[in-house]
Amino acid sequence: MGRNGAGKSTLVKMIIGQQPIDGGQITTKKNLTIGYLAQDTGLNSDKEIYEEMASVFAGLKKQEHQIHELEMQMSTLDPNSETFQQISATYDHIRADFEQHNGYGYDAEIRGVLHGFGFDKDQYAKPINELSGGQKTQLALAKLLLEKPELLILDEPTNHLDVETITWLEGYIQNYSGALLIISHDRYFLDRIVNEVYELANGTLRHYTGNYTQYTQKRDQELSLRWKAYEKQQAEIAKLQTFVDKNIVRASTTKQAQARRKQLEKMNRLEKPTTGGKNVRFRFVPKSKSGNNVLKVSDAAVGYTKVLSEPINLDVKRNQAIAIVGPNGVGKSTLLKSILGIIPFLKGTAQFGTGVDTGYYDQEQASLHASKTVLNEVWDDHPTTPEGDIRSILGSFLFSGDDVAKMVHDLSGGEKARLLLTKLAMQHNNFLVLDEPTNHLDIDSREVLENALNDFDGTILFVSHDRYFINKVASSVVELSKAGTTLYLGDYDYYVDKKAEQLAIKEHEREKMGLDQPSNHPSPTTDKKNYEINKQAQKEARKLSREVHDLENQLDQLSNAKTAVETQMTQPDVFNDLKKSTELQSKLEELNQKIEQLENKWEEKSLELEELE
Repeated sequence: MGRNGAGKSTLVKMIIGQQPIDGGQITTKKNLTIGYLAQDTGLNSDKEIYEEMASVFAGLKKQEHQIHELEMQMSTLDPNSETFQQISATYDHIRADFEQHNGYGYDAEIRGVLHGFGFDKDQYAKPINELSGGQKTQLALAKLLLEKPELLILDEPTNHLDVETITWLEGYIQNYSGALLIISHDRYFLDRIVNEVYELANGTLRHYTGNYTQYTQKRDQELSLRWKAYEKQQAEIAKLQTFVDKNIVRASTTKQAQARRKQLEKMNRLEKPTTGGKNVRFRFVPKSKSGNNVLKVSDAAVGYTKVLSEPINLDVKRNQAIAIVGPNGVGKSTLLKSILGIIPFLKGTAQFGTGVDTGYYDQEQASLHASKTVLNEVWDDHPTTPEGDIRSILGSFLFSGDDVAKMVHDLSGGEKARLLLTKLAMQHNNFLVLDEPTNHLDIDSREVLENALNDFDGTILFVSHDRYFINKVASSVVELSKAGTTLYLGDYDYYVDKKAEQLAIKEHEREKMGLDQPSNHPSPTTDKKNYEINKQAQKEARKLSREVHDLENQLDQLSNAKTAVETQMTQPDVFNDLKKSTELQSKLEELNQKIEQLENKWEEKSLELEELE
């Protein structure tokens, strides 16, 4: 944990040896394997998606080839010969290692991870260099997960992931066999994953046990104790100094005053507690109040050349804070732009109520002018406001001194986000439309934004994949899908609970109808704890678990049968008999076909179980 610029990424680069250390030492266990995903780093490759993922298992593929070669050699040798025994021993050793490293299951593993990141079978042959930057980052993480290093270091791993994928990732890495070192601003993700926190602040590192929420509680408690100790010492210092000032010149008390002055000089003075730097300070204050009806969207459709979502219905009232959630590519940002008239609806219109004054935060930061300075970016919008007032406002957003002379194109993502918020706060709108407002903000800035929005006496409609932020700000959640909008009258956790409940009811109805196959509709994003409190979901999970276990047993039996046939085929009385060899070859092909069918079924059931868990 730590603010932007505190040195988190630098520390990680020192750990992996990309950057020299200025002092101290870094020690690791012998032959430690480390996997590192830098922030916003994509996978650069000329290969196709599946081919690149499969390259992780090149060693297993080589072993597979060796196994087949040795089988061919043994089929031509006398089982009693010394050469046969030597080759057989090598064969057994390679095969045992192959099986131990999941040689028969790596294909299902690749497909499972790609599915988790939203890459389905019809995309496997796509060249990686034709993908978007976000997709390349996802594939870089997918490859790291398949490599299974002993220490996995992830810098902002949830960037470019939608909520559904983040939830899948949480489930996957909760069961990761190695150690995890994570830098993240996603507080919900941190609550689900971490059990220790190191806070980098004020040039030092503090250690806390527990997840993010527990860390904040302990940190605040620790800060409170430090303040009490500091204030107590300051009171003691003031008391001693007052005594010295009053009595140092009196003959009768000068010795006592001198003793107290020495006490003051020797005192180990506590530093004034700090949270590690300046905080952004701002409020959203509307200049006027809107009518009760703020926005109405009825049976609308959004998209560019094709419909992304339909029908869309929104009825936004004054002082509501509505979050829009949904998978990447379903049209969330497009919906906001259509509401604001930036791009047209494919069907339907948006109607604003009386007195509605709209302010827009664009995650693409397209409204900023790259060639302007920070000062002029704001001042040009408010030319009658004195420069001193503009500078003061910018200072509250942490732009002070020479910062205001910076060119916009030289700003970091976090600085541009703060500049956009500065401009938005100065417009004094009563209806805020926000597209991913927490992107690029560190946690302290996110908390300030949450407080500002919660104190805002107006209406908010926002798109976000920050589940912690949604819980803090939203009074209701609208899920956007291909089938349109669904309203949930609560925060993000309420939305997840209701989705779990709906799934359980749906599956229960299917069971009553005697349908064994699960619904073709995708399972909703949900949290493990919410399924655990739902009896019906638990029942479904137990049923799937039994099916997966049975399939694994069947695969073991078929693998043993395959081994027996292959061994039989190496016997001299068999491979010299064309009829027997042909029969066994047919049987072997039949077994391979059954194994492939069962592996596909096992993968399907395992993915369903993973979504429930």
